[in-house]
Amino acid sequence: MTDLLKTPLFDAHVALGGKIVPFAGYELPVQYKDGALKEYTAVRDGEAGIFDITHMGQVRVEGKDALAFLQYVTTNDVSKLVDGQVQYSALLSEQGTFIDDITTYKINDEAYYLCINAANRHKDVAHLQKEAAKFDVSVTDESDETTLLALQGAKAQAALQTIAGFDLETVGYYKFARGKIASAGGIISRTGYTGEDGFEIYIPNSIAVEVWDVLLAQGAVPIGLAARDMLRTEMGYALYGHEISDAVTPVEAKLMWITKLDKGDFIGKFIGQEAVETRKAEGAQKRLIALKLIGRGIPREHYKVFVDGELSGEVTSGMHSPLAGGGVALAYVKPEHVTDGNLTVEIRGKQIEAERTTTPFVRSNVRK
Repeated sequence: MTDLLKTPLFDAHVALGGKIVPFAGYELPVQYKDGALKEYTAVRDGEAGIFDITHMGQVRVEGKDALAFLQYVTTNDVSKLVDGQVQYSALLSEQGTFIDDITTYKINDEAYYLCINAANRHKDVAHLQKEAAKFDVSVTDESDETTLLALQGAKAQAALQTIAGFDLETVGYYKFARGKIASAGGIISRTGYTGEDGFEIYIPNSIAVEVWDVLLAQGAVPIGLAARDMLRTEMGYALYGHEISDAVTPVEAKLMWITKLDKGDFIGKFIGQEAVETRKAEGAQKRLIALKLIGRGIPREHYKVFVDGELSGEVTSGMHSPLAGGGVALAYVKPEHVTDGNLTVEIRGKQIEAERTTTPFVRSNVRK
């Protein structure tokens, strides 16, 4: 793992007994000494979990054409944002497939902040900077200078308030505030990837250890990659390389709700829009569904999904959900099988009966 990067908290993870694995070009903890299930349970059962997600990318977009630029390169309608608001969105290729899914933070009319996926960071930045040449706008990758933490769970606000220089009660869902955090400044947004109330915290690397230690002292439980994936899967949240990729469009991925085909005449259509419109009109060759096993077993990624005995698709994300009481999964199947036919998942050579359901698989506790 010598070629992999380390976050400013690497030594802290090792000291806490974190099992380090390679992930998205970094050395990160997959779990700590008590195991992923206990970490998952801490977040779901009313505690606060702290996640080091510094591997994610952070990009600043500034200039008088910032809005027009983001309308052109992202799928959602950025004009609907007010200062201090966050928006889930995506970057598409000309073919209408996913370059990445992102969040867009509006600071003001000429300044925005993007959070992008770790594995796609350099690809995303190159794409954005190439397209920025058509606009009066700058695109700056601030990833290497920024630590990103997620604090999720019922006790997250109380723990974080001890180092936040402003009232977190005023930060609504998918909103953010900038100000003093511990001994420096940063951004706190009420966002997350777990289905629980919580925050994502953008701070300079220089105070990463300070903030981490204070939040641990406040009772936050360190959470690794495995528990994070369990939490997001239970919510049915998409993950790049699983539910979304450069092989699918928002039509297949059930993400047309962040794909606005009527944003208005800001500069013409956004990148990939024509391809999405064509796919929508023609119909997708596969579609994403949620399923729950009726029989015993754990549906894993790439396990085959059958409908009435016919191979229909495969699992993209799956797990045993303690709260749902069994195996749950997201899977792509043929369009004609989205609502009709008897579902089974092949697990170790056996066909395990399943039923279609909806996401989230368990109740969401995000504070809206």
